[in-house]
Amino acid sequence: MNWPHEHLLDIESLTAAEITTVLDTARAFKAVGERAIKKVPALRGKTVVNLFAEPSTRTRISFELAAQRLSADVINFSADASSFKKGETLKDTARNLEALNADVIVIRHSASGAPQFLSRVVQSHIVNAGDGAHEHPTQALLDTFTIREKKGRVAGLNVTILGDILYSRVARSNIWALTKLGAHVTLCGPSTLVPRVFERLGCRVTHNMDEAIAGADVINLLRIQHERQRKTMFPSLGEYTSLFGLTRARLARTQPDVLIMHPGPINRGVEIDSEVADGPNSVILEQVTNGIAVRMAVLYLVCGGKGPQELAG
Repeated sequence: MNWPHEHLLDIESLTAAEITTVLDTARAFKAVGERAIKKVPALRGKTVVNLFAEPSTRTRISFELAAQRLSADVINFSADASSFKKGETLKDTARNLEALNADVIVIRHSASGAPQFLSRVVQSHIVNAGDGAHEHPTQALLDTFTIREKKGRVAGLNVTILGDILYSRVARSNIWALTKLGAHVTLCGPSTLVPRVFERLGCRVTHNMDEAIAGADVINLLRIQHERQRKTMFPSLGEYTSLFGLTRARLARTQPDVLIMHPGPINRGVEIDSEVADGPNSVILEQVTNGIAVRMAVLYLVCGGKGPQELAG
């Protein structure tokens, strides 16, 4: 199918077929990253602006590499060294970028809904790189891509998302992507961070880690989002680790081929032991590699690319 959207604002509004189009397109682009010359001319003459009003390492670099591999011109915009510091509004900043002929604006912002707002006030294509505690669509797409690549499918798999669900944009986007593609999603963590309200999204909620991981095909661990919490949501990190940390002993009680995932940054010794993070079940670094291909696919599609069939042709 052709990609019908000018932007990528969230996963919630996408259909299963549209998600699959991104994943199939990313598979075609992943082969580009394995060549000696890792570039294609798909976005030659286009300008991609990375507008990051929140700190980021992996996501910003991944988008930058993705745009460069598509032969686009790339501008990295840091809020700390910009007119944001002088009081310029997001709308005015974006309109100035548009006046500089920005074809795509990739935005990360602490305010939920910032990408949707920009999509209404500028003509540039908007890609959401994380907005508040709302969504992080490309992270969910690369997670889903990794699962499909390693397991051969998504439908019917048991995926456990473990940790701070309440404040996690990664969790929300993953829930939408995985449930739309037919996975069974279990959420687990402290009751203060995993309220039962998430059952309305079609998930199973449990606060017992052993129960959550017992039959899991995939365990996706999330860090504690201290920067988004208004108060302490559990007594101590030590207690969190003892109840919900993925240790080698707990891993031994899971399926032998379970995938261990983490969007990063990892807090070693808190949500995951180093031996597990670096062990044979971990695909954490593969997620990073796959992120480039997925973001290439997203940039290509929002700029009018027709999908994997066009690349094959």
